[in-house]
Amino acid sequence: MECEMSPACMFVQRREATGDNGADNNVMMISVAHASSHHDLFLPTNSTFWDVKKLLAKETGLQPEEQQLFFGGKEKDNEENLYTEGVMDKSKLLLLENAASEEWKLEEIRKHHDMLKAFEAIAQVRAEVDMLAERVFVLEVVADGGTRVSDKEFLMCTELLMRQLLKLDGIQAEDEAKLQRKAEVRRVQNFVDTLDALKARNSNPSPTIVKSGSVATQWETFDSGMGSLSAPTSMSSSTNLTHDWERHD
Repeated sequence: MECEMSPACMFVQRREATGDNGADNNVMMISVAHASSHHDLFLPTNSTFWDVKKLLAKETGLQPEEQQLFFGGKEKDNEENLYTEGVMDKSKLLLLENAASEEWKLEEIRKHHDMLKAFEAIAQVRAEVDMLAERVFVLEVVADGGTRVSDKEFLMCTELLMRQLLKLDGIQAEDEAKLQRKAEVRRVQNFVDTLDALKARNSNPSPTIVKSGSVATQWETFDSGMGSLSAPTSMSSSTNLTHDWERHD
């Protein structure tokens, strides 16, 4: 068997060079150890370590960026060629998970947990705002109907809404949760603006509301008058009519 010195200073079987890298396109088998598992891969001899990582991604579930490949006790770069680094048929490599990728996974898990927590907190605030929204609607209907409402009702409802704004401000949110929090803040602020407008209108009623109140007063007077009205003429006529009928009988 004819041998040659590889760039990694290892004696390997001489191959007929068909390319610039001195390797041919024949397929070889390599064994990759990962934890307690071994993966046998078949790939061209002119492949790179990045090619190995892409095959291992299907076997291990680790993305190529999450992998560290070792051969001869040294970590290999992605662009390095298997043949020029001394990897031959039935060579053994070692796969380790990149420590940085593990930290990245933990960070992603933390972000996902924080997002779920933010969603839950926003949902609780939204439920409370929904109940306050009904209260705002009732105040609006009453005020628009011409009934004077105590300013205390507006102030109390506004204070409850402001408490929800404080809760929203204390929620740490990112991405989609941040958008939901922003939308809920805008919703609460709209209710506060509505209450401010109703309070101002209630304190300074428009002529239409005053007129409506005047009409109600007139109806009350009219009803009272009906209870105290007397019609002597009508009663006299009725008495005479009854008397006539009795006399006729």
